Amino acid sequence: VTNGGKTTLAEKLKKMLPNCGIISQDDFFKPESEVETDERGFKLYDVLDALYMDEMVKSIHNWIKSPASSGVVTEERQNTCDNLKNTEDVYILIVEGFLLYNYEPLNELWNRRYFLTLPYEECKRRRSTRVYQPADTPGYFDGHVWPMYLKYKNEFEENAINVVYLDGTKSQEELLSFVYSDIIQELQKLRE
Repeated sequence: VTNGGKTTLAEKLKKMLPNCGIISQDDFFKPESEVETDERGFKLYDVLDALYMDEMVKSIHNWIKSPASSGVVTEERQNTCDNLKNTEDVYILIVEGFLLYNYEPLNELWNRRYFLTLPYEECKRRRSTRVYQPADTPGYFDGHVWPMYLKYKNEFEENAINVVYLDGTKSQEELLSFVYSDIIQELQKLRE
């Protein structure tokens, strides 16, 4: 969902987890001149065709092949805890974006999937406080952004993709605590 807190959560997790990097789907948008426009004049940014998805997959595969030399690994983490002892050989990649689970070549790569949700009114309110380049045109949220969110959310739900849903109206601290604890549990399972 747009403005759900994906990037904020990812950045906070990166500071807490060992050898952690982030790849953001937003970094793979095509230039405005390559993004289609619909019959209402809306630029269709909330569709897979607006993104260089093959390049994103390539970046993820490059990271998987060589995480230490990928350039996306973080500096020393800020918070350490007993659960993260002996993790020098553990590398974590957070891939954040809004259309991750609708692109088949990515679905085989996930260890864990999180999906932030927001109710319509809150999503619209948050979106209205952000400045986009190019700027949202009048009616863009209702005419394109929200309908595409619902469409893609329904698509991956129909495909029974195993996703952990996160309530984007909860505080950043609550979300961070939950996801961090969940990742630590997953790391412990992988190391058993």
